[in-house]
Amino acid sequence: MRLRYAFRLDPTSGQRIALARAFGCARVVYNDVIAARERARAAGEAFPTAAVLSKALVTEAKKTRERHWLGEVSAVVLQQSLRDADGAYRNFFASLKGARKGARVGAPRFKSRRDARQAIRFTQNARWKITGAGRLLLPKIGEVRVRWSRALPSIPSSVTVIRDAAGRFFASFVIESDPEQDRSRLGEPDLDSVLGIDLGLSHFAVLSNGTKIDSPRFLRRAEKKLKKAQRELSRKQKGSKNRAKAGVKVARAHAKVTDARREFHHQLSTKVIRENQAVAVEDLAVCGLARTRLAKSVHDAGWSAFVGMLEYKAKRYGRTFVKVGRFEPTSQVCSTCGIKDGRKPLHVREWTCTACGTLHDRDHNAAKNIKAAGLAVTACAAPVRPEPLLAQREETGSHGSPPDARAA
Repeated sequence: MRLRYAFRLDPTSGQRIALARAFGCARVVYNDVIAARERARAAGEAFPTAAVLSKALVTEAKKTRERHWLGEVSAVVLQQSLRDADGAYRNFFASLKGARKGARVGAPRFKSRRDARQAIRFTQNARWKITGAGRLLLPKIGEVRVRWSRALPSIPSSVTVIRDAAGRFFASFVIESDPEQDRSRLGEPDLDSVLGIDLGLSHFAVLSNGTKIDSPRFLRRAEKKLKKAQRELSRKQKGSKNRAKAGVKVARAHAKVTDARREFHHQLSTKVIRENQAVAVEDLAVCGLARTRLAKSVHDAGWSAFVGMLEYKAKRYGRTFVKVGRFEPTSQVCSTCGIKDGRKPLHVREWTCTACGTLHDRDHNAAKNIKAAGLAVTACAAPVRPEPLLAQREETGSHGSPPDARAA
């Protein structure tokens, strides 16, 4: 299983200039590829291949007066940028044909120097390495100091250097994990330990064992500082250096919220996976909920990111992960006798079953039903609810790609 390990970098002022130069050259090559293919499309010609573009936009371009500065950065960076543009087109056409899962992908667009995120990638043939002193040696950039928070489990195959909107630099290493080593490190839980998770807003998660996890509300707690930073940004003159500084302050404030939320998700998901052999969670329609009046709270909770962490960690550590269909009436069914007792408005947090008389906490009852549905799936290896099928040719309807099951 391929994983990414990200670490903070502390480049010197000279290394920052070299990295900015590399970001700019990679961006120029990427934009040149898009421009060349757009010209071919407008002329009705076949798209030039990656080999032709590599020779024209990298090898030959370095010899010209207009693009001679491309030779100041590693050639691998330019080649990887060209591959990224080629991959963007392949994803776009695969999405048009319905061969790519997920939401519809738009056509590749030109990159800007004002983009919040800048990145370059070095593969093994770039001859980068981690020195004995623990620094990251990058070609034509130098030895960059790395804040190592843990050891890499294996030798990385590539490294991506990223600069975010807050001006921070990160090194993202791609490594191949060992399944046996991962499972032995995390340990084996009780084989009968199965957990159902009901996600919500009043509580971030209610577990089938009765545990309630409060919602941290990171965005709501930082809203006062964010408003102040945004207000200062709006008062600065456009195009001035003070506006650029204020923009960095806003980005840093948002980065703190994002980092805190991600850390919370990681800690909780790791704890859940470590203690349970199987985990079931409801597949919420986050995209739809994010268009309601609860949009800010839904985004603040970050359900999709948390469920994604549960899914990949379960796969990594040999656990069973089940998504229960969003149309399963988990809040309407009594977890004791199984009677469907009808819909309950959101303000109803407790209800009594009319059949058996059991008093239920709404969220705890839903978590129990999610657990039961997850057990049913693992027992018969069948989905809780059949997947939607495309309409047949003789039926009325469109034949687009299936909806995104993950909802980012």
